Amino acid sequence: MTERQKDRPWLMRTYAGHSTAEASNELYRRNLAKGQTGLSVAFDLPTQTGYDPDHILARGEVGRVGVPVAHLGDMRRLFQDIPLEQMNTSMTINATAMWLLALYQVVAEEQGADITKLQGTTQNDIVKEYLSRGTHVFPPGPSLRLTTDMIAYTVSHIPKWNPINICSYHLQEAGATPVQEIAYAMSTAIAVLDAVRDSGQVPQERMGDVVARISFFVNAGVRFIEEMCKMRAFGRIWDKVTRERYGIENPKQRRFRYGVQVNSLGLTEAQPENNVQRIVLEMLAVTLSKDARARAVQLPAWNEALGLPRPWDQQWSLRIQQVLAYESDLLEYEDIFEGSKVIEAKVDQLVTDVLAEIDRIQEMGGAMAAVESGYLKSQLVASHAERRARIESGEDKIIGVNAFEGTEPNPLTADLDTAIMTVDPAVEARVIASLQHWRDTRYQPPFNHPRPCKALERLKEAAKGTQNLMEATLECARAGVTTGEWAGALREVFGEYRAPTGVSSAPVAVTAEPGSALAEVRAKVDATARELGVGKLRFLVGKPGLDGHSNGAEQIAVRARDAGFEVVYQGIRLTPEQIVDAALAEDVHAVGLSILSGSHAQLVPDVLQRLRVAGATDIPVIAGGIIPNGDAEQLRSAGVAAVFTPKDFDITGIIGRIVDEIRKANKLDPLEVPA
Repeated sequence: MTERQKDRPWLMRTYAGHSTAEASNELYRRNLAKGQTGLSVAFDLPTQTGYDPDHILARGEVGRVGVPVAHLGDMRRLFQDIPLEQMNTSMTINATAMWLLALYQVVAEEQGADITKLQGTTQNDIVKEYLSRGTHVFPPGPSLRLTTDMIAYTVSHIPKWNPINICSYHLQEAGATPVQEIAYAMSTAIAVLDAVRDSGQVPQERMGDVVARISFFVNAGVRFIEEMCKMRAFGRIWDKVTRERYGIENPKQRRFRYGVQVNSLGLTEAQPENNVQRIVLEMLAVTLSKDARARAVQLPAWNEALGLPRPWDQQWSLRIQQVLAYESDLLEYEDIFEGSKVIEAKVDQLVTDVLAEIDRIQEMGGAMAAVESGYLKSQLVASHAERRARIESGEDKIIGVNAFEGTEPNPLTADLDTAIMTVDPAVEARVIASLQHWRDTRYQPPFNHPRPCKALERLKEAAKGTQNLMEATLECARAGVTTGEWAGALREVFGEYRAPTGVSSAPVAVTAEPGSALAEVRAKVDATARELGVGKLRFLVGKPGLDGHSNGAEQIAVRARDAGFEVVYQGIRLTPEQIVDAALAEDVHAVGLSILSGSHAQLVPDVLQRLRVAGATDIPVIAGGIIPNGDAEQLRSAGVAAVFTPKDFDITGIIGRIVDEIRKANKLDPLEVPA
């Protein structure tokens, strides 16, 4: 018997970028030398939300969760000595995707590349930003136009580029069930393809080329049988939608093309070594089945729930993929699940349920209408609340968190300060100084950029009309315009958008039955309100800075509401000044600040200081997020009443602690409420 030729492995990426363009460039070249086969660029939050590093909202966020790219010079340095014509580059960028693609194209041109050969992906899925990740800038209509213009441009000029990566990954992080994850992603794809078809920019005979360049970015959780079935269902539904709705006859163009980042939400701070086996099982969900295998895979690191992974941690994750691809026999076989009754039954059920949910969304007017009405967001908040309730009750077991909690001392985290990478606080000042230098010298040799004001005026004129915005954006890139200037010009024309939070309409996930933990907390809340002589305790949940991961804040807000608090939650992206103004205006009894991006060290003390200046020292401030131990101690020393991190999974218990802090701040006796 002749041995079957092995399949080629998937693209292996590591999601990376931090501090500065120079530091990230060094990291990329090191990862490529280790056998990584594609680049996956993480941009920092100011870049993702269209702000320059010196903007007030960028404070504490520069270079933290990715690399800052404020202009063409930064993009040049990011890809120095990396031939872009030979790369496959994925860029996680959404609201500002058009801008970053323009910078990438100009750098490639400067390298002498043939831009028709450029390969890669811009994520560019704005719907999931409104629902889960929070880096949206513009309202749904203009956002869809930016996406449509990019797709039309790339089909003609950069035909191998994937101009949109429809992203269900963050939907799962925000609580989506497999049915919701597929249905919401497909509804987004339908909205995008309808917009491209109806824009008149792409002739009908080229719609097959558009469909062939649509890629997806999905999440794979630890329930790996269900996740594998989800991927088979995804492929089947995509084939049906593209054939029936858009008349795409060529099966190659209808192929479901997807990349994966396996689940980071399920990674635990407690016993973090268990995250390695979670990552392996999640990877199997998207590699075991040949007919539903990912085109590209990137894995988180074992210590991501603790902070920023080091290069060695990222290397470990890359090696997990390489062992599977090169040491195992996985790639020697056809699809090993073909004909399985169990798998087929599960896939059939998923397909049926997903198509029903897609129909429901279409009846509402499609994905954009379902975003604006708040339907999609409230469904996700409800699903997430149900999941949290199952963990708290012990119905869903998380090893090391609510089951098998006893552990030997962990040598990997014996010194927590060296178990993660920290970003030098001085980076922000260096990046701002570099930006200032760019602004001052962009017209001078060796760059001799034309004055950017003309390019920005042209961009605004194009935005007011109907022409494709990509050419005007490329002109801005070549003129040395900054990220904040480009986005600022479009903000002037399009306005900004605050997405629905989904908190007020989320149903009760945990009931306050007599004798339950929530009933006890409710009694404490009511008693404390009575003693303070108010109708209800008021609690402000705030997200300072640019971190848009609002899942935790939303769950705290919903549970506090169910415990009897009046909750003030204004959504994401607020300055410390706005949060303090709201706390004073609403006369709240406590402030909760949620930050996952690492900017807590700067933003939380700022809120404390502003409350002190306002004379509101009786309002306890509680902080939550990915906060290393050393930072937590510093925050408590600065006056923070309590610090909660992902290991504190008992939300009802957290609400109880907040009541205790309100009592302490108001000099009330500790309250023991009998069950």
